[in-house]
Formats: sequence, C-alpha cells, structure tokens
Amino acid sequence: MAIFTVDASVVVSSINSNEEAHASSRAFMNHVDAERQLIIVPSLLLPEVASAIGRGRQDDGLAMAYVEQLRQLPHLTFIAIDSTIAWRAASIAAAQRLRGSNAIYAAVAQRYNTTLVTLDAEQLQRLNDVIPTRTPAQISQTWAAQSEE
Repeated sequence: MAIFTVDASVVVSSINSNEEAHASSRAFMNHVDAERQLIIVPSLLLPEVASAIGRGRQDDGLAMAYVEQLRQLPHLTFIAIDSTIAWRAASIAAAQRLRGSNAIYAAVAQRYNTTLVTLDAEQLQRLNDVIPTRTPAQISQTWAAQSEE
C-alpha cells in the first residue's frame, strides 16, 4: 500500500467546493480515509489549513474544528520540522527553486520515501526528478486501473 505526503492545497481543495480540483481532492481524501492509508505530513499542514479556512470563510471556529479533526485521524502522522527536515528542505528549495513551505512538504516526502500529492504546479513540474509527485486525480486514476486488473 502506498504511503503519501499530502500538501495543504489538496486538503483545502477537498473541503472547499469552490476549488477547481474539489471533486478529485475529495475523492482522494475519502479513499485514503476509508482505506486508512498512511499519510505522513509536516506539522506545517495544520497552520496552513487553518489559515486557508479561517481567511477564506472568515470563521476561526470552523478552521480550528477542521484542524482538530485532522489531528485526530489515526492514519495521519505529523512530522516536526526539526533541523534535519529544515536542512533537507533548504537544499530542495535552492536546487528546485521552490517556495520554502513547498520545500518542507518535499523534504518530508523524500525523507519518508512517500509520494507527494499536490495541486501546486511548481511542485508538480520541479520535483518529479527528486520525488514521486502526483495530483489527486492521477492517484485516483492509478487506483481505478488497479481495481480493473
């Protein structure tokens, strides 16, 4: 069973029906939840999701409720951003010309040998030579093909 690192773009898209990739992100998140597939994410996911919901919906209570739900998922493992992850992220950010937060997700995926699931165009374009990087739709297509076999 695959292990994933999911960035905030996918989580936020899965709960915001106005997002272009809402359906594929929601299907992906529902599948990993139903299958209890292991997801390894940087702790950075929590403030990023809280910020997107709080700012987008103007509702800090809703933002914190959703973040608390994320924290309670038994198949979601949060990785602290320690000096090892930070150094790895710095190296990835410099080499791949990524924003710092995007490099944090990449560093966690690289360290734990996971597939990074993202909607971020820069991550998708610049990280494929470094780590497996896919969209939720691409992962869902793979699952569909496997179930047909």
